[in-house]
Amino acid sequence: MIEGKTAILAIESSCDETAAAVVLDGRDVRSNIIASQIDIHKLYGGVVPEIASRHHLENVNRVVEEALEQAGADMDDIDAIGVTCGPGLVGALLIGLATAKAYALATGKPLIGVHHIHGHICANYIEHKELEPPFMALIVSGGHTNIAEVTGYNSCRILGGTRDDAVGEAYDKVARVLGLGYPGGPKIDRIAREGDPHSVEFKRVFLEKGSMDFSFSGIKTGVLNYVNSEKQAGREISVPDVAAAFQEAVLEVIVTKTVQAAVDMKMDRIVMAGGVAANSRLREMMEEACGSRGIRLLYPSPVLCTDNAAMIGCAAYYRYLEGDFDDLTLDATPNLPL
Repeated sequence: MIEGKTAILAIESSCDETAAAVVLDGRDVRSNIIASQIDIHKLYGGVVPEIASRHHLENVNRVVEEALEQAGADMDDIDAIGVTCGPGLVGALLIGLATAKAYALATGKPLIGVHHIHGHICANYIEHKELEPPFMALIVSGGHTNIAEVTGYNSCRILGGTRDDAVGEAYDKVARVLGLGYPGGPKIDRIAREGDPHSVEFKRVFLEKGSMDFSFSGIKTGVLNYVNSEKQAGREISVPDVAAAFQEAVLEVIVTKTVQAAVDMKMDRIVMAGGVAANSRLREMMEEACGSRGIRLLYPSPVLCTDNAAMIGCAAYYRYLEGDFDDLTLDATPNLPL
């Protein structure tokens, strides 16, 4: 039994992880179960939406039951149900949403829809118990690249975003060009350690002066053109060198813009969130840049960087405190704005 605490049952299914968690008072994670589909989608070089939806359907009830069991809880202990309602793959979102609605209808518990990106930001509250808004947030993942000013537990303002590919998407595409496979982010991060980041010069795209937006499609094309030209000339390509040069060019832009945003907004803390926040070179570069400006850098442990339900439970808790609930008409919104 769980007494004296607000217990949230959370469900996340926005892409290719089926996840459920029980979170107490927003920051005490009693269970965080994740059923990953990475090995399945490796065969196709990326996430296939229809396959992802099918596996969510197969996994979701088992994952929820396991989360409750591991937390030592049943539905009588749960105060509300949080669920990702967007953005993401519409079919995948609908599986989690339908499950959450069924539990809410059957038990009479409040339903709380959570924005996936808000969830990623909230992962930092779990990792860093003392963290409170305001702060600057960098969200970097397979589907998102954003700089956000977080003004409250339930409020933030997007200062910049990607105009084309998200950074994680660019990593996946470049990894495919280099023959590294899927998922590209961890593979490039690993092999780049063996390469020279200055061996090839890829263009840093900062866009117009003062812009906090990003563009990564150009560097993806640059890597493809370089690889093709070297092959046509009969020269051997050093995959570690190309990976390191690509990564350095992309991360230099991200770090520069994020730190500048914090300076402009007079923020003394930056948090990182999303799958790419686990990148070792990004952490190194951000630590160095923040240290030189007297800015504190925070980020979650790797399991909280990737898609998980604990972060959704944390985000739902702060909406619960405000009595901000949804009804059963809540729908999946694949391009939900933050």
